[in-house]
Amino acid sequence: MAGGRGQRLADLTSNRAKPATPFGSKYRIIDFSLSNCVNSGIRQVLVLTQYKAHALIQHLQRGWGFLRGELGEFVEIVPAQQKHGEWWYRGTADAVYQNYDIIEEHNPDLVLVLAGDHVYKMDYGPMVAFHAQREADVTVGVVQVPVREATEFGVMTIDDESRVIRFMEKPANPEPMPGNDKLALASMGIYVFDAEYLRKQLEEDAADPDSAHDFGRNIIPKTIGKDRIFAYPFENVETAAQAYWRDVGTVEAYYQANMELIHVKPELNLYDESWPIWTYQEQVPSAKFVLDDDGRRGSAVNSMVAGGSIVSGAEIIESLLFFNVNVEERSYVFRSVLLPHVEVGKGCRISRAVIDEGCVIPDGMVIGEDSEADKARFHVTESGIALVTPAMLARIDEEPVADDNAKIA
Repeated sequence: MAGGRGQRLADLTSNRAKPATPFGSKYRIIDFSLSNCVNSGIRQVLVLTQYKAHALIQHLQRGWGFLRGELGEFVEIVPAQQKHGEWWYRGTADAVYQNYDIIEEHNPDLVLVLAGDHVYKMDYGPMVAFHAQREADVTVGVVQVPVREATEFGVMTIDDESRVIRFMEKPANPEPMPGNDKLALASMGIYVFDAEYLRKQLEEDAADPDSAHDFGRNIIPKTIGKDRIFAYPFENVETAAQAYWRDVGTVEAYYQANMELIHVKPELNLYDESWPIWTYQEQVPSAKFVLDDDGRRGSAVNSMVAGGSIVSGAEIIESLLFFNVNVEERSYVFRSVLLPHVEVGKGCRISRAVIDEGCVIPDGMVIGEDSEADKARFHVTESGIALVTPAMLARIDEEPVADDNAKIA
């Protein structure tokens, strides 16, 4: 499922779908779900796209065409096509319903439905085995989240056998887990369905004029109590993949998840050869650090710097630079995320910021030191993280310059 608008990411998704957003110096968010599939032995994958899909489609075509079609392996891009009326995808369930004929062509016993907009590592094999052992109609992947954050998720209550007995989509007052009033069980947007059961549910939902046609709001809640719906506990199962999951749905969460990667021992291990994250990346030379004079020494400390980047007499501290980022002399970058093809001019100071792809920061610009000045020019989160995009910088360039010699009437 890669068709959502991703509105909570603000201007980061003004020109791209959320799954196409760069993450972790060289990846895009969708790479994590797709890598989990390939690493789990699932090599028949449909990617349903809708909003602002060009960057996503381009990435999939370039980076995910290595599967062998003659062996029945594929990652296929499926755009919205108005198959059942004059509407695009009306919800997650409707997106699958409109393309169920494609699913049936492959005659599956089970259908795994995934959200393509989370950063996580997960072996789907044990979840599928859990589904079979429980003789479930539906199995929902669940993760423990703080109750204060659970309002953004579908929240479940389960019995001693992990059967779902209550489900609320984005409740105002989430129900905590039994015995722990600080945590709630949240849906990961990952479902295993018996194929025939899924077809029946989708057809019934499509015929309901009052439905929002969404798995979390409609399909799952109406099955509670009458069908075999189980929750698969993500954290407590030993698998080949590291148990890591982050919802990067806001600018703040996106920034923090990237910042975690620069820790000495980050929770997300991108260096794990047993569970690689696959992607497409431009063919670029190694990162380079040049100049060694006082005040203009090219260096990076506690940082990640991708290939093609040149740090020329600048200081990079606790930051993450994607590929083809250039930082000019006497500039200072602190605890910031610079996406691909960013150019930072001379004498700049950037702190606690996300600089979007293709930004050109002019000489001497200061970001992250004056909150009020940042709010007038950029998007700033509650904690003070500044998001800077090319469009925002263009508006600054278009602002009229005051004429000190102008006459005052």
